[in-house]
Amino acid sequence: MNHVLCGLAANPALPSELVDRLIAVADAEIAADLVGRADLSHAQAVALVSRVKDSAVRLAYEGQLTAADIDPAAQPDAALALLEERAGKEEWARLLAADPVVGRREKLAACSGLPSDVVETLATDSDVRVVAELALWTAPEVAARLARHPHAEVRRAVAANEATPPAVLAALITGEGLPPVERCLVCDREETPFVHDPQCPRLDCDLPPGASCDGSHESTVHDMRQAVLRNPATPTEAVVGFADHPSMLLRWALAARPDLPSQVCERLTADAAPGVRADLAENPAIDDALIRVLAGDRGHDVQRRLAHNPHVPLDVLTHLAGATKIGLTLLPRIAAASPAEVEELAQSRNPAARMLLAQRRDLPAEIRDALATDPDAKVVKSIAPHPGLSEAQLRAMVGRHGVRVVAKVAANPDATPALLEDLTRHRPSVHKAFREVARHRNATAPALLACLADKQARPVAAGHPALPPPVIVELLTDLDWQVVEAAAANPSLPLPVMSDLMPQL
Repeated sequence: MNHVLCGLAANPALPSELVDRLIAVADAEIAADLVGRADLSHAQAVALVSRVKDSAVRLAYEGQLTAADIDPAAQPDAALALLEERAGKEEWARLLAADPVVGRREKLAACSGLPSDVVETLATDSDVRVVAELALWTAPEVAARLARHPHAEVRRAVAANEATPPAVLAALITGEGLPPVERCLVCDREETPFVHDPQCPRLDCDLPPGASCDGSHESTVHDMRQAVLRNPATPTEAVVGFADHPSMLLRWALAARPDLPSQVCERLTADAAPGVRADLAENPAIDDALIRVLAGDRGHDVQRRLAHNPHVPLDVLTHLAGATKIGLTLLPRIAAASPAEVEELAQSRNPAARMLLAQRRDLPAEIRDALATDPDAKVVKSIAPHPGLSEAQLRAMVGRHGVRVVAKVAANPDATPALLEDLTRHRPSVHKAFREVARHRNATAPALLACLADKQARPVAAGHPALPPPVIVELLTDLDWQVVEAAAANPSLPLPVMSDLMPQL
């Protein structure tokens, strides 16, 4: 791989005439970078396909090719890409529905807006994988018909399709009104009873781990029920009975549904599986009383997930902030806090609560400034990237809390060039700070030169346009290929150098 040419192919400052020269010599790797160019013309896209045929698929997805540019017989995958984007021709769908490659028929089956005759062809395909893919994405009336398909794999796909009519989804749970399932992927391939070894040594085996069939197609039927439970179109009354089901996976799927009645939520609160209770904890369906019950649940991940519930009361959230590791993330309840609640959180005696509030990036100036002087380093670390902070405030943070906040201060969008330079000279040094400075829009040449000394920041700094051109040129021969590509893609690379790097035609 020529990393210099790959970098040049991605360089936004590369002139059109040099793009043409790259297209003329492009291989698959260079083409992959050329495809992503925002300034690639239609003529250049067509020329690139003639040079590297495999680039047609991505160019089709990018909207750089039209139906007139594609021969579906010679470029079936590109034709599929345009069909997926609703930009292909109907006759292509008819051609591809008979394609000998199963994977292409599968991909076609996932396309929307197919002609009705093509849908009918795919619905009777000889390979059940194609029919199942159609069942997963098709319109309500076709999904309802495929729910009667004799193969369990097709019914499992119907169960996951959100366009499937609610009454059909309910019927898939009970089997009422549907003919019995006759086959599944397991009994298609193995003598039953059979249980697939999770450590199966056969390289050509694609059965899911633990798949089993004793004649009742139990593993696929179980997966079908799980899909029905996860489908938001399934009627609530059809699923509530699974709260006491012996399968933990089915109860787990039920626990995440936002339409659960309170009595079902209450039963799941006492579930033996922590995973079930954790999903329930984040479910907006639970009421205040159950939230408070789960707030004391020490099961794995229950309290952390409860903190992400959009309806958790602030007093409970404050307790959770001190009881579990939530991390530097903006929680839904914090994002939705009213001005009065913001004031309350800012004055909380619990630094963990103030830290969570500091994750908001729309705080009133007076609250932002108060949090910027917080005595707790975790709070300051959380507020440091907030826009609007002055250079003096940012420097004061570093002065008080040192290495604990340096990287987050460097990430502040308003950090000045002088401050960024000083952060690269901080002792002891902070590796994360170098990476933040290297990608900062205000980084200067001295700051970037310091970043080049850090192994992880070096490739980032090599692509920064404020890097001096002679240094960029020097980096083109670096031992690290990532640095080479970044330097070649740097828009500040001198034009004569770009031209000299081009292979002669």
